[in-house]
Amino acid sequence: MNIVCKHCKRKIKIPDEKVPKGKAFSIPCPNCKNKISVKNGEGAKKAAAPQKKPAPPPPEPKKKPAAQATAPEPVSENDLHGADDSDDGGDNPFDFLEKGTQTGIICEPDPQRRAQIRAILEEMKYVLAESTSPRDALKQMRYHDFHLIVLNEMFGTRDPDMNHVLKYLCQMPMVSRRNMFVALLSDRFRTGDNMQAFNKSVNLIINTGEMGRFQKVLEHSVKENESFYKVYKDLLEELKGA
Repeated sequence: MNIVCKHCKRKIKIPDEKVPKGKAFSIPCPNCKNKISVKNGEGAKKAAAPQKKPAPPPPEPKKKPAAQATAPEPVSENDLHGADDSDDGGDNPFDFLEKGTQTGIICEPDPQRRAQIRAILEEMKYVLAESTSPRDALKQMRYHDFHLIVLNEMFGTRDPDMNHVLKYLCQMPMVSRRNMFVALLSDRFRTGDNMQAFNKSVNLIINTGEMGRFQKVLEHSVKENESFYKVYKDLLEELKGA
């Protein structure tokens, strides 16, 4: 199913097997985070189908002496809202992506640099999320394993050695961490400093003064990382199929 966000005009493709049959549903847009309401085929057809005219009611019997009228039963607030107005807190927009889609998250406090990174990663065909606080970033990472994380070491902190997002990534189980590529933006370290990358438990360090080389360095390092793990991942797939 293909849908378009009315707010940012972003086109989203949802695999048919993940679409609830005959039910309306809603998802948050991966790009602008606004809710997209979708009327599914069968439900929409039923709503559009002409309704049969109800039969006329039977004649009313003669009224008995009036009894005291009972007050109408109060309607709860929940009855006033349909399924589309349910809380979206548990929705994960990345659940609706096709298998094999590369996802990334940008944790960069500077809006201008963040926009520059987004443009480059979209050109590299990543489906992206952006975060403006460590709390939001950690929440998104707990619900989805991103393929690429671009993190500024000063994101949400005054001390680069006390970066909470980086500490979380360092503590991740290796079975999940090895499927991620973490690029750390730093004012202190030089681009491609492998010793500092190892020390910080990241895949790549890029100096913020060399953002002009960002795309070239990132593409090269991602390909190098994929080649490094290719034999291991291929063997895992064979063992799963055995």
